[in-house]
Amino acid sequence: MRGPHNIIRLIRTGATLERTGAMNVVLDAFEAPRALRILAHTLGKPFQWLGYKGDPSMPPATRALTALGPAYIKFGQVLSTRPDVVGEELAEQLRVLQDKLPPFPRDVAMAEVEKELGQPLDEMFSEFSEPIAAASIAQVHKAKLASTGEDVAVKVLRPGIERAFRKDVDAFYFAARIVQLFAPGARRLRPMEVIEHFDGVVRGELDLRLESSAASEFAANTQNDEGFWLPPVVWSLSARRVMTLSWADGIPLGDNAALDAANHDRRDLAERVLRLFLLHALRDGFFHADMHQGNLKVAANGDIIAYDFGIMGHIDEYTRRVYAEILFGFIRRDYKRVAEVHFEAGYVPADQDVDEFARALRAVGEPIFGMDATHISMGRLLNYLFEVTERFGMETRTELILLQRTMVVVEGVARSLDPHMNIWEVARPVVEDYIKQSIGPRAALRDFGRTALVLARFGPRLPDLVENALIAQTRKDDPSGSDFWPKAIPAAIGAAAGAVAVLIFSGLG
Repeated sequence: MRGPHNIIRLIRTGATLERTGAMNVVLDAFEAPRALRILAHTLGKPFQWLGYKGDPSMPPATRALTALGPAYIKFGQVLSTRPDVVGEELAEQLRVLQDKLPPFPRDVAMAEVEKELGQPLDEMFSEFSEPIAAASIAQVHKAKLASTGEDVAVKVLRPGIERAFRKDVDAFYFAARIVQLFAPGARRLRPMEVIEHFDGVVRGELDLRLESSAASEFAANTQNDEGFWLPPVVWSLSARRVMTLSWADGIPLGDNAALDAANHDRRDLAERVLRLFLLHALRDGFFHADMHQGNLKVAANGDIIAYDFGIMGHIDEYTRRVYAEILFGFIRRDYKRVAEVHFEAGYVPADQDVDEFARALRAVGEPIFGMDATHISMGRLLNYLFEVTERFGMETRTELILLQRTMVVVEGVARSLDPHMNIWEVARPVVEDYIKQSIGPRAALRDFGRTALVLARFGPRLPDLVENALIAQTRKDDPSGSDFWPKAIPAAIGAAAGAVAVLIFSGLG
């Protein structure tokens, strides 16, 4: 049934896109070639009557995806993090995509919790509320622990959601293969890569153990961050389809009237949310990648509370240093250094002209710095930067795209709290502090010591490794073996000296 199911689902998708007016929006965003446009309209127009009507008050793309159901809603949300694929205009529309869906019954949720945790519900919870929030993949209930009376939030996956998503993702793969088959020119759109990325994200969100793990790691990284709090995971009541967290009371960060009524300093909140994001991205390389107002609250004591850890971003230490140097170079308006960093990191091909690239970067930065402080946008800067680097042959880096998208969202949150905030003044101390800690002579010595410690672990194996490497190289250069010792002895001495140096530095580390 897989083939017929996919064909029927594909026809209904095309029909819905046509009926809601989203077909051309999507095709334009992907810069689809003529052959693909003809195929799409052929599948959609004759069957418009099969398409879902959706909510006419929504923009076409969000209207169509919302009408098509949970998998399509989640697909749109994931695509909103990839403006490199769908373009900035469509990504902006998809960022407001909401997945507020009708909840499933409380009794069903209670049965799911009992089945997943293997205990009678009343032994775990003395109270279990009606659903308080329902999304495309799961819904949340407020409950009270039977053992302690503590209030908790219980997140439960929708019954059968795994099978439903698998069917739709299978249809997405089928559509991607059709695109590649009938429109070879569309392969540059990387349809299979886009679906594989989505599949990976969804698989992670359909296993709440992974979200629990992400929440726990994030909490460990940020436990000493002043003015920031994460509800702890209740591990004994969490599993693959159920996740239990301590209850977090607070005012939604997007409710300015309530924040003012509670005498919270919105300017301080705006600066703090931006600083915290940069701190987590640069210091830890592990950040909340869905930091919109709906996932942030303000506690009575003024702490910012974050929750919903289904989408987290990760950046390795080297990339963090590159990103910090790029930001710092723009803050100082040192465009030559920003250009050099791109070349040193290998982001821009070495055959490009560094001075020409620096001039292009100046054209990006100077208009922004000429603006009034309240209109300076780090998100806009990063967007322009990616446009320029693409012209100079820089390959797309998914982790930086996610970082840029989150930066735009966080900046929007901060601006909604304080429209007059100077983004650069807030960002500068965080970036400067990271630069001092991670770049320079002291950081180089620390890196060298850490490298030596890693190499020292191979100390007992170094003689064998050196001998095997020498024998392999000499046999390659001289298969007869007649010239082995004249080459091997100097190389062995050098290797031994290197080993001694490693052991010395490891002792210093």
